[in-house]
Amino acid sequence: MTPARLPGRLALVLVFFASGVVLVLETVSLRLVAPYLGLSLQVTSAVIGVSLGAIAYGAWLGGWHADRRDPRRLLAPLLGLSALAVAGTLPVVRWLGEALRGTSVGVVLALTAATVFVPIMLLSAVPPMVVKLQLGDLEQTGRVVGRLSSVGTLGAVTATLVTGFILVAALPTSAIMIGAAALLALAALALGAYLHRGRDRAAKASATPARVVAAALLATGTGLSVLAPDPCDVETAYHCAQVTVDPLRPGGRVLHLNAAEHSYVDLNDPKRLEYAYTQWIGVVADLAAPRGEAVDAVHLGGGGFTVPRYLAATRPGSRSTVFEIDGGLVDLAEQRLGLRPGPDLRAVVGDARMLLGDLPDASADLIVGDAFGDLAVPWHLTTREMMAQVRRVTGPDGVYAQNVIDGPPTRFIRAEVATVAAVFPHVALIAPRAALDGREGANFVIVASARTLPAQALAGRLAMLQEPVAVLSGADLAAFTGDAAVLTDDYAPVDQMLVRVS
Repeated sequence: MTPARLPGRLALVLVFFASGVVLVLETVSLRLVAPYLGLSLQVTSAVIGVSLGAIAYGAWLGGWHADRRDPRRLLAPLLGLSALAVAGTLPVVRWLGEALRGTSVGVVLALTAATVFVPIMLLSAVPPMVVKLQLGDLEQTGRVVGRLSSVGTLGAVTATLVTGFILVAALPTSAIMIGAAALLALAALALGAYLHRGRDRAAKASATPARVVAAALLATGTGLSVLAPDPCDVETAYHCAQVTVDPLRPGGRVLHLNAAEHSYVDLNDPKRLEYAYTQWIGVVADLAAPRGEAVDAVHLGGGGFTVPRYLAATRPGSRSTVFEIDGGLVDLAEQRLGLRPGPDLRAVVGDARMLLGDLPDASADLIVGDAFGDLAVPWHLTTREMMAQVRRVTGPDGVYAQNVIDGPPTRFIRAEVATVAAVFPHVALIAPRAALDGREGANFVIVASARTLPAQALAGRLAMLQEPVAVLSGADLAAFTGDAAVLTDDYAPVDQMLVRVS
């Protein structure tokens, strides 16, 4: 017996809704795993790949079951199971993520699969079942399949845009997931009531215990989501951000972004630079102009605003303009990290490359590059074209200092040094000797200028720091760089070059 067709509008709504929730889950899953895996090209690729695999497997399973059972009996339970899977995703990811923190391929794929595979697979089984119900006339097969396919795609596109532009900016990830689970549960109940409204009382009574159990499981999953450890103080448009207090220093604050410790700020002493690489940048800043003289500085990336505060304290009257793409971080820095914007410290929200292009020629004495997505510098801030903009803004006398993280075999830092050297005539590299020898991962700071760098003064000041550090320039730097490729807007495989530092 051929199952009765669904009303045309109901079929369209079901496919639109199921496809839309799939893309909501795929988009939000990047936010879920970022605190444990970081946010890199590999993680993004894993989320997309696992999601597509789940869509393919779910569609195949949905079609297989639709040919063997009445889809009208399967659709509501399928939505109910999807609701349970979504409700359980948040606690599973947060507890499993704490145990699996890492960046190996196995960890990335395992946590990604735990996040998206089951709920997306279940939801992807809905469209082929709806298609099966609507294929009552073979002469209209193309029209039916085409219409439902296009509506499913429209649902996916709509959900992607709404999630990326509205939901993530307005709601915490946990609220989006719980809301999605609740909507799926309500849809399952409403669809079940509609499709089985003609059943006898005995059949309805037998379904009651299953509904009670499903409701209990959904409530349990939602409760566990609330109780699961939350690694974020604030979820911004780009980061899971957390600020912790240094137990050894009352004014010390540490900013964590996603899986990485990002910045250190001493609220009581802005001259204190805790991390070694910030000390190196501090030395470069100290030598960028005569002692105590005010400078005009541009900072590509704000984070904890450590270096701008240092400049304000060591060079009164200096003007710092900070380009930070994440407005949520600016708000967090004002609330928790002592940031006080004013005429001498201006935070501009936007993409650093776009904003740098608007600055006049030779308008900056110092540019500090400290923008990161996870542990990688965003690729479009690494290229020869970007360095040409930096040189234009620093002019004949300005200095550029760029923070880079890399590890053995140091492919990225060598390529980035080659790229900077393709634009600036004078370049130096600061890093621990073990990192330069390829024995460990670390921060590197590239220093560049159109004028001769004070190499001896730089080495002398760095030698006074607590941690030993080397400075390469001239022939030594050329030997370190070797035949590394120059990165361009057409070719900058930054993520592939990087080896992650644990």
